[in-house]
Amino acid sequence: MATETDTHSEGGLVFHPLDQFIPKSLFGDGPIAWYSITNVTLWLAIAVACVFLLMVMGTSGRKIIPSRLQSVAELIYGFIYKMVEDVCGKEGIKYFPYIMTLFLFILFANYLALIPMSYSPTSMIAVTAILGFGVFIAVTVLGFVLNGASFLGMFWMKDAPAVLRPIIAVIEVISYFVRPVSHSIRLAGNVMAGHAVIKVFAGFAALTLVSPVAILGITAIYGLEVLVAGIQAYVFTILTCVYLKDALHPHH
Repeated sequence: MATETDTHSEGGLVFHPLDQFIPKSLFGDGPIAWYSITNVTLWLAIAVACVFLLMVMGTSGRKIIPSRLQSVAELIYGFIYKMVEDVCGKEGIKYFPYIMTLFLFILFANYLALIPMSYSPTSMIAVTAILGFGVFIAVTVLGFVLNGASFLGMFWMKDAPAVLRPIIAVIEVISYFVRPVSHSIRLAGNVMAGHAVIKVFAGFAALTLVSPVAILGITAIYGLEVLVAGIQAYVFTILTCVYLKDALHPHH
């Protein structure tokens, strides 16, 4: 989480809480190209490295009495495995690696962003949109591959009155295509909002009269963000499981 110094201008306190989300090149101050190494790519790479260290290095020397790192890896593994099994059924277990990877990546990206002077990749709609639309496309393709044209049956409510079925079908189609938008915006919006609020409180901490209150506010919001970081990873993952269930069982 960036902690840039706020400045005073013309006798007033000036701070820009959204500046912490601006992508910046790590080498030079020129325009950012597609190949530029930025703070975004750096912290994305760190998140991937942390996932690798936990799940590969942490479990490479597996023991009956696990180490602390192995215990954490096994706990997360069991938690996500049970989630996939409970929501999607036995048929969903084969897609567990994909869902597990999503959860771990978002979890580490969210928590790494709480480190001072870090960057929050999941606050960028470009990053969360890739994740959200990736899930949407994968689930939709899987639905047609497994069920063929009958996958469209999920939009047709046979139990509803005949007059209402076309209207319900239109609503269901619209809500289906809104899924990736809400899926991605929910994650980015919650992460960005918390970091922006912390920056606002940090700006007021520069004022002597309200600094104690501002510091208490920072502490409270930071504690909330610790919870939000884990909850948003969980929400994104369980929604992925729900969408996967629709592809595996479109008529349920």
